[in-house]
Amino acid sequence: MNRTKPFILQNTDTEVVGLIAKSRAISKMDALRLFLNSKTHEMLLDDDMKMWYFSGLALFDIWESEVATGDPRNSLYLSGK
Repeated sequence: MNRTKPFILQNTDTEVVGLIAKSRAISKMDALRLFLNSKTHEMLLDDDMKMWYFSGLALFDIWESEVATGDPRNSLYLSGK
């Protein structure tokens, strides 16, 4: 697996973590833990998947889909439905 460059992830992680913290009314540190331990973030780390092309809002939606269904691929952005 080719890993996505850290400088690419920095802005994306910050934006998604802020959205998670706001939507869940939790601290940014707790939101960061949730996101870093998710399948969505694991997919974001895989540079071959090019998930960093998605906006922070889209990645947040993908993460929300993972939380609701257990699989980020169920998101409308990835399922192709």
